[in-house]
Amino acid sequence: MQGNWDYKNANSMNQALTHTHFHFPGQTGTYVGKVRDVYTIGHEILVMVVTDRISAFDVVLPKGIPYKGQVLNQIAVKFLDATADIVPNWKISSPDPMVTIGRKAEPLRVEMVIRGYLTGHAWREYKSGKRMICGVKLPEGMVENQKFPQPIITPTIKAAEGHDLDISRDEIIAQRLVSEKDYHKIEEYTYELFRRGTEIAAQHGLIMVDTKYEFGKIGDQIVLIDEIHTPDSSRYFYAEGYEERLAKGEPQRQLSKEFVRQWLIEHNFQGKEGQQVPEMSDEFVSQISERYIELYEKITGEKFQRHSADNLSNRIEQNVLKSLKEIL
Repeated sequence: MQGNWDYKNANSMNQALTHTHFHFPGQTGTYVGKVRDVYTIGHEILVMVVTDRISAFDVVLPKGIPYKGQVLNQIAVKFLDATADIVPNWKISSPDPMVTIGRKAEPLRVEMVIRGYLTGHAWREYKSGKRMICGVKLPEGMVENQKFPQPIITPTIKAAEGHDLDISRDEIIAQRLVSEKDYHKIEEYTYELFRRGTEIAAQHGLIMVDTKYEFGKIGDQIVLIDEIHTPDSSRYFYAEGYEERLAKGEPQRQLSKEFVRQWLIEHNFQGKEGQQVPEMSDEFVSQISERYIELYEKITGEKFQRHSADNLSNRIEQNVLKSLKEIL
């Protein structure tokens, strides 16, 4: 039973976990996503290992980001616990800084993207002249990073390959991707989760700009699955100076993966056919790592503990085995 990892450099403290190859007792399946490696135990338990891989424009970039997996997992765990009173979720335990163990759910076929501000993909669509996104009409005369009068939900569905596809509420229901009853429920959950995330962010001097939620069903019960309020699924602005920068048309100070996307765009890469991922220097990789750690500390109000990457595979294995013995 073992995993393997790639190195940013010879310093063991800077190892980045980019692949895992575990074989846990009772394992019946493995799924390798863009960032997460998920191991199915029996038919009801999932072991999710959050790697240090990073993706942008639905492409996994060639280098891992040290500590990114730990940051994502620990933020997600914190917010799953902080929102369990709103909607039940899949989490059972987090036995390792990079692992969450939870109940297997049947994923609903839509991702619920909610936006409080006009930025990122929505701004690029708006700037191109579109005033309707996912069936939601947008006001005229808005500028980049401006707050919407009310948060809007712009759902997406997974494409066979490549980018997620925008879709409207009416199309989701008409195509029976989700029942009308279930859709209205996850829409309600989405607004409530975003409200809670916004409140917590404000306590730490941040603005929650947009985020996405994924839901599944265990039996007849809707549950929140995957991650929540991490820099991979969410965008945050610093609240201080927001209005001044908006008035001057200046970029906002933000903590999210958007700066990676912008760097790629500046280097002529948007995941389109024929484009090549630009070379990522060790310095740039280190900058990304520090951004993730900065977000962790800002949004949680806690000092980030950099767990040693020495014997990482063995650590994860032992922690997962111990937890599975208690669960099964």
